[in-house]
Formats: sequence, structure tokens, C-alpha cells
Amino acid sequence: MRGTRRQVRSMAKKSNLIVGLDIGTTKICTIVGEEKDDGVEIIGIGSFVSKGLRKGVVINIDATVHSIKKAVEEAELMAGCEIYKVFTGIAGGHIKGITSHGVVAAKDGEVKESDIKRVVDAARAVAIPQEREVIHILPQEFILDGQDGIREPLGMSGVRLEAKVYIVTAAVASAENIIKCCHRAGLNVADIVLQPIASAEAVLTQEEKDLGVVLLDIGGGTTDIAIYYQGGVRHIAVIAIGGNHVTNDIATGLRTPASEAEKIKKEHGTASSEIVKEEEMIEVQPVGGRAPRQVSKTTITQIIEPRIEEILMLAQREIVKSGYENLLASGAVLTGGTALLNGISDVAEEILNMPVRLGTPINIGGLVDIVNNPMYATGVGLVFYGVKNEGKNGFNIRGNENLFSKIKIKMKGWFKDIV
Repeated sequence: MRGTRRQVRSMAKKSNLIVGLDIGTTKICTIVGEEKDDGVEIIGIGSFVSKGLRKGVVINIDATVHSIKKAVEEAELMAGCEIYKVFTGIAGGHIKGITSHGVVAAKDGEVKESDIKRVVDAARAVAIPQEREVIHILPQEFILDGQDGIREPLGMSGVRLEAKVYIVTAAVASAENIIKCCHRAGLNVADIVLQPIASAEAVLTQEEKDLGVVLLDIGGGTTDIAIYYQGGVRHIAVIAIGGNHVTNDIATGLRTPASEAEKIKKEHGTASSEIVKEEEMIEVQPVGGRAPRQVSKTTITQIIEPRIEEILMLAQREIVKSGYENLLASGAVLTGGTALLNGISDVAEEILNMPVRLGTPINIGGLVDIVNNPMYATGVGLVFYGVKNEGKNGFNIRGNENLFSKIKIKMKGWFKDIV
């Protein structure tokens, strides 16, 4: 058995596999991708119900570890490999983003890699509270001798180099708990990626990022927002409302179990009352084993529609707050499991006052028929992110201190049980 596992591990390394682990409120999803000369081929998928998270944050480590193991095992069987390293996502109301600016003098009058690193380091030298950790430092643009809008200054002539960056931070405890769950499941974490950034890797085109676009990733526990303009991230926000709230509304309104409410939402849920025929009826199973009863689809839509409108109005408020409301020429892209609700794009266009499309993973091969779904956007995006950043130092945090090393020191008690 050991020999077999060694062969599988060797095969995985040789095949250059990248694994994305989407730890969501509703489901844990594992996506295995293989890097090819012409792109990424998806060769394995595993999914299992998530019961250890609330609003994107781990609240039960044992339940989360169990779900991760199940999702990983399923993906391993499909891909025919052993998974031992993953790129995983992070979300939740604790996520914050700030814009920062740095200035350095370019040595020898020409911009070198070292100059770019120094100016980014200067831009990230802002006061971060002790309980928070930097997850991403995302360059928005470079300015060389007053010339702005530069994306790649390497090799250019100039003296004064400036950088505008977007710094994403998360609560230290939330990041530690995600890593802890992965390690208890037997996995190494290559990097932690903000979920809307991962989703954007999978569903947005470069043209959309350049012209201006807002991504709305409506998951189970949260709605993640990412605004792109001129190729860079300009604003990040997390709304602590998602598809689970729709399910709970249905369960309460129809007095039916949560599992039945989720089924009704997926099979008959509609976000707009304008496209529902009033005479359509469905059978609903009440709580307590009572006899099933007939309920009109109009009634169900009247429960769903206000919650969807609330999510979208909160998203619109964040778009206005960002200051980029009138610069989003590409409109909005909806993704995440809740984006599958019938009619949600029409409601979004009306509330957001911009064109809206459904975002599914693009530029992939392999199991396209399976992953061509908004609910897999984050998992596939984590694979894309991993392909771009494989081999780089993950968690490049303040003082170049590795987050994993920090956690290893701070969490010696549980780490001994894992190793």
C-alpha cells in the first residue's frame, strides 16, 4: 500500500497538479486541475456538505475537518491521485481592504525587479492591528516620474517610482482556523486566497477587468463583492447575507424543514414574481410529519424575492461607496450557487442599473460539463490562482514573516497532533 501511495504521489508531482479547496458555508468543494501548455484541464471534483461554518467563518473544527476529508477523498478517486497540498479560500465579514501608496527612487535610472519589490514594500508599510493579518497585496498601478497608469514598469527609464496597491486583511484567528482544519485533514496549505478574487480568476475576462466590472459571488453564508477597474482590484466587500438566508426564509414561511426548503429553492426558486405563473402549484412537506400540502409558486417567490432584493441593494450600496459606480462599463457578473435562481439576473439589472450576466468558469478543459456552473467558480478560480502563483512564497506577510511559521509557533499544542 505504501508503495502504491508513493507512486501516486510521484505521479501527482510529475503531472503538475494544482488543487483548489473551496471551504464554503454550504459546501466544501475540491477541484483538481492539471496545467497544460494550452491552459488548465479539470480532472477531479469532490464535494461534501459543509456543517462547520457560519457566514464563511469556521465555528466547528471537527465538522469542517470531516467535510474536507470527504470532499478530498472524492476528488482523489476521480482524479486518480493523492492530494497533499491545496490553495484554499477565505471569506467572511472580517475581511477588510484598504488602498495604500508607496514611493522609492529607481536605482541607475532604470526600474528593476528590486525597485518594484521595494516600492510595493513601501506601500504596504501601513499600521495593521495585531489581530489582523495581510492576505493579499494587489498592485493597482505604478507611476514613473509622474506618468500614471503603468501596469508593468520593469525595464522602463525613470527615477521616481510610485505604487498604488490594495491591501486585503483578515482576522488572524479566522485564517489560523482554516489552516488548522486543512492540516488536521492531512493537507498542506500552499496559500490562502480571498474567495471573490479566486472567483474572478475563473469567471471574468481581462477585457471586463480593464473596462470596469463588479463581481457578486452569492454564496451560502455571504455575498462577496470585488470591483475591478483598469485591470486591478479597486474595492472588496463582504455582505453577511447569502443563499442560506433564502433557505431559512422559505423554511419559516412554509413551515417546512430546512432540507425541504433547500430542495424547494433549488428546484422551484424564482427571484422575480414577473416570470411566475400564478396557477403553478408544488407539494410541500410540513414539519412534524404532517400531511403534505399544496403551495403556489407565487407564494414561494414572494418569500424569495425580498431577500434577493435586500442582498442586491446592499451590494449596490457598496458599489456606490467604492466610488466606481459610473466606471463599470462591463456591468456586473453574478456567480456562486445562489446565482442559479431563476430570474435573478433580471432583478439585478433593475436594482444595480447596469448589464448583468451569469458567471461560470471559462478557459478550462477536462470536466467542463460538470464545472460549467456558478457554484464551482471559487474552486476553479483557486486552481487558476495556484497555476499563476505555484512556487511563490505564500503568506508573504509583514516583515517577510511567513504566516504558516507564525501559526506553527503559536499553535504548538495542536500542531504536534497533526505532524
